[in-house]
Amino acid sequence: MTMDITQRLEIEAQCTRLINHYANLNDAQDWDAVAELYTEDARFGRPSKPGDLVTGREAILASFKARPPRAQRHVIANVVVDVEDADSARAFSVILLFQGEAAAEGELPAMSANSPLVGTFRDRIVRTNEGWQFAERIGGLDFRP
Repeated sequence: MTMDITQRLEIEAQCTRLINHYANLNDAQDWDAVAELYTEDARFGRPSKPGDLVTGREAILASFKARPPRAQRHVIANVVVDVEDADSARAFSVILLFQGEAAAEGELPAMSANSPLVGTFRDRIVRTNEGWQFAERIGGLDFRP
């Protein structure tokens, strides 16, 4: 079956939304919701440790919950989604991560001296019964902090 432009654009939009939604949930530190964006057998590599892959949704969730709280804001740019077929796509995006120590209620956090971090994500995204999810999300940094 040949995919028409409307179908291709719809998949690109859904995958781009997934990438942006991930950043918003990550910044809210809603780790359960972040983990639900991955397939059960997904692989994840943090931009700061791309070779240290975490495999499986439960292990990904545990890796996020093990992190100490911090103030953070991800900015996602230059998202390009390449649709492979009706159920799979690959994506590339650039990330800026601003971070700092968690602040008291009502206070603004001080930005960390190593902010912003600049990096990328390369994703393999698949359509599942739960919608579009990350099967693989591998990050990398473009500059040393």
